[in-house]
Amino acid sequence: MTITEESGHVHGYADLPRLMRLMTGDEKHGPAATSTLDVLWVLYDRVLKVRPERREDPERDRFLLSKGHGPMAYYAVLAAKGFVPRDWLADFGAYDSPLGHHPDRTLVPGVEIASGSLGHGLPIAVGTALGLRARKLDRPRVWVLIGDAELDEGSNHEAIAFAGPAGLDRLHTVVVDNASASHARPGGIAARFEAAGWSAATVDGRDHEALYAAFTAPHPGRPHVVVARVEPKNA
Repeated sequence: MTITEESGHVHGYADLPRLMRLMTGDEKHGPAATSTLDVLWVLYDRVLKVRPERREDPERDRFLLSKGHGPMAYYAVLAAKGFVPRDWLADFGAYDSPLGHHPDRTLVPGVEIASGSLGHGLPIAVGTALGLRARKLDRPRVWVLIGDAELDEGSNHEAIAFAGPAGLDRLHTVVVDNASASHARPGGIAARFEAAGWSAATVDGRDHEALYAAFTAPHPGRPHVVVARVEPKNA
């Protein structure tokens, strides 16, 4: 794939590491960023129905990054897909840069929520799915990406317990599992969701075809979770 010089946009997964290298600011969550790269690319490249020119369209899919600490991969994908200018990346983390260490929905085009504090994204996603249902918007899907360590937060378990019985089948959660949680889940992460009535799949978080198959698996009447396993954070 090549760079389109006119727009400054980049097309192709192979260009993402180079875009991430442009962000040279002081970044304390490198593994948090790199662990999400493949999930983010497959979602934005093949799954999400959202485009830069229609990012306010009520019929768009909503993507919520709950794992907002270490957002370099997110910014790289947004730049690759034309949501933000590529020349913003070099100023990442600077005082006057819109690309902060946590994404800000008021500053970064295409960002749906300000995030980074653990445990907020999934409850917000549940509320978003309920809001779309109340507005009778039955085409948009809601996607939220969380880290396995966020499951240490009780707010997520309340959201999981509510969403299944509520039949929020437009709700999709991706748990990027890099073995950073403090508390083990009996039976594994997917089992926690399944016990609450969710559809669930566990896949290799670096395998694009496996991710795509899991993301697009049918789950009528139930919310869906994909556990994307990647290398351990401290490996």
